[in-house]
Amino acid sequence: MTKLATLLAAAFLGCGAGQAAEDPLAGCFAPPPQYAGQYGVYRSPLLFKDGRRATTAHDWAARRAEILRDWNDLMGPWPPMIENPTVRFLSQTNREGLSWSRVRIEIAPRQTGDGWLLVPEGPGPFPAVLVVYYEPETSVGFGKEPDRDFARQLARRGFVALAIGTPGGNAWKPETGDALCQPLSFHAYVAANCWNLLARRPEVDRSRIGVVGHSYGGKWALFAGALWDRFACIAVSDPGIVFDETRPNVNYWEPWYLGADAKETRPARGLPTAANPRTGAYKRMMVLGHDLHELHALVAPRPFLVSGGSEDPPERWIPLNHALAVNALLGQTGRVAMTHRAGHAPTPLSNAQLCAFFDRFLTPPVSPRAAQRP
Repeated sequence: MTKLATLLAAAFLGCGAGQAAEDPLAGCFAPPPQYAGQYGVYRSPLLFKDGRRATTAHDWAARRAEILRDWNDLMGPWPPMIENPTVRFLSQTNREGLSWSRVRIEIAPRQTGDGWLLVPEGPGPFPAVLVVYYEPETSVGFGKEPDRDFARQLARRGFVALAIGTPGGNAWKPETGDALCQPLSFHAYVAANCWNLLARRPEVDRSRIGVVGHSYGGKWALFAGALWDRFACIAVSDPGIVFDETRPNVNYWEPWYLGADAKETRPARGLPTAANPRTGAYKRMMVLGHDLHELHALVAPRPFLVSGGSEDPPERWIPLNHALAVNALLGQTGRVAMTHRAGHAPTPLSNAQLCAFFDRFLTPPVSPRAAQRP
């Protein structure tokens, strides 16, 4: 058995019972029995602020707009969108059946960021994925951390992949320019501008652009996919998909995410305490009872994968059940998936599942006539 075949055969063991070994995502689109139908302490995103419940697709459109408005009001407004971002090609080479271009792109007003653009050989247009992380080198396989080369792996499967890093280069103090929004919302704004860039590339099918990230990049990808609905599907790798003040790495309260506050500074990093309190938009969200399951709902009915590890264990299906409920209202099934691994770091198996997710939802189907060509 080849290495890939072994991974795919093992993949079904990581999702649940009764799956077919040829489908690494089989069984991953429904919660384990012990979490089925559980909604926990999370207020249903189908409930309007006045207590009415959305019961039709028309109702949901209005409720979705209400959720989006609340989150943008809490986090602050985006700068003007860059409809046609400039891109400068700094270098280019060909290897592994791909064109590798080092690029400098316009990510915000008077701000650029360097990245890598990987393009498969052959005729396009291709589906595409934006890959976000601390810096773009790790996403294309030049970093020291293994199994984080999402851009390279996806490009080798036939996707255009654009890998970018933190605005300004320092994830603990991102460069947000004159923006009035929280840093994590600004990251989503940067991702939206990158969507505009990809959508204008002749080699890209603009209707098939996804976004993915690991850990910090997973937080970034979640907010990007929720706040910019032109991303066709979203995958997040163990970011912490709900607020959780028992886990230091699920740290949305920090000032570089949602805790930025011009009037109040936390004394130190770490879990919120009486001596080290919540600040910024995160503080207001907690007071008002908001949580990230509302962002999961904003993604619906677009496909959404949680590649879960130590920060997102199987019980995260409880908040994800709310996304299942929204999809059900919209007449959709098989749009929310979750896989599991023990640790935080991606593994060859979790990456095989992640790539299979994008294959399933972004790769155009092959016509019977094309499949018969020699």
